[in-house]
Amino acid sequence: MLGGKNILLGITGGIAAYKTTFLVRLLIKAGANVKVILTDSASSFVSPLTLATLSKNPVLTSFVHDEDGEIDWNNHVELGLWADYMIIAPATANTLSKMAYGTCDNLLLATYLSAKCPVFFAPAMDLDMYKHPSTKSSFEKLKSFGNVMIPAASGELASGLHGEGRMAEPEEILDFIEQYLVKGLALSGKKVLITAGPTYEAIDPVRFVGNHASGRMGFELASVAAQLGAQVILISGPTNLSVQHSNVQLHRVVSAEEMYAMVHQFYEDVDIAICAAAVADYRPSEVADQKIKKKDDGLVIKMVKTKDILASLGEQKKNQYLLGFALETENEVENAKGKLQRKNLDAIVLNSLNDSGAGFGHDTNKITFIDKNFEIKTFQLKSKSEVANDIFAEILKRYHA
Repeated sequence: MLGGKNILLGITGGIAAYKTTFLVRLLIKAGANVKVILTDSASSFVSPLTLATLSKNPVLTSFVHDEDGEIDWNNHVELGLWADYMIIAPATANTLSKMAYGTCDNLLLATYLSAKCPVFFAPAMDLDMYKHPSTKSSFEKLKSFGNVMIPAASGELASGLHGEGRMAEPEEILDFIEQYLVKGLALSGKKVLITAGPTYEAIDPVRFVGNHASGRMGFELASVAAQLGAQVILISGPTNLSVQHSNVQLHRVVSAEEMYAMVHQFYEDVDIAICAAAVADYRPSEVADQKIKKKDDGLVIKMVKTKDILASLGEQKKNQYLLGFALETENEVENAKGKLQRKNLDAIVLNSLNDSGAGFGHDTNKITFIDKNFEIKTFQLKSKSEVANDIFAEILKRYHA
């Protein structure tokens, strides 16, 4: 959710400032670019050097800075425009009051007043301060400006009192922001099941029957679904790819039989299912316990059909939107239409091996999207990440919860 986003973290002078080192690490781990602004008093609680090391950016503390004897200034307007999100944590009663009434006496406040992005603030103060009418007024005024309050927790406070006022833990802050950003997205609250990669059908303990599928198309689809707010169940055959988004739950399988069982474990509860995996149509009827030795000039292996995952999902379909893939080499559109009808799909994505740069082993793909009404839309050769966006754009035009 925060991958590639620019985040300004404003740290004010409260004891909870020590937690911000962990918050910076979590933001960086989530893929964000982080810049830190410290107030003068905050530097008494947490080291600028530590934050600079963790964020990989200089920590900003004042309007001007001396670099190799030359005086320069930290442009609060540029900082405000740079940020996709701004987080103020801890937000003390003093800073919250200044934010609410437009007092601008340090770099953090000047940047806040210049920011065009969503602003999150995490209050941190003692119990009586937290409950004071002036503080409550600051909360309400800031929320009326569109700022988002990350609720304080209850617990033991620095004074020894017990009650509200503790800054939320770094993990809670990150989770709150991610959940807030998910709201309102096209697939928020939806579950999406995606299959990816090849399957390997064992011949003996050493050898298998497989194909050249990399799994990249399925993984890109999972990434896009997660960015649209969905909870994603990604079931992948053997591949060296990994997931980067916290909304993607990855399950690894090897054989068609394992994929069949895993898909049916989740299918009943999902809203959208996309079968992008290149599942083997046949498997050896018997698997040797020991490695088959090279004896004769030839080897005959009896093959039997695997279970048809896509067809079984079409038979059991209730309210799910079901999309399949078809990789064809001749009579492409007619064969894809036939598969769409036979397997009771809502849509099918056609790949042709006759198109250069499409199919297995490429970072690009060229697709034709065909829905159940035989409305056909053909796309140009694109990167698989762009193709994944195109596929979900077509699904969202037709999917009705």
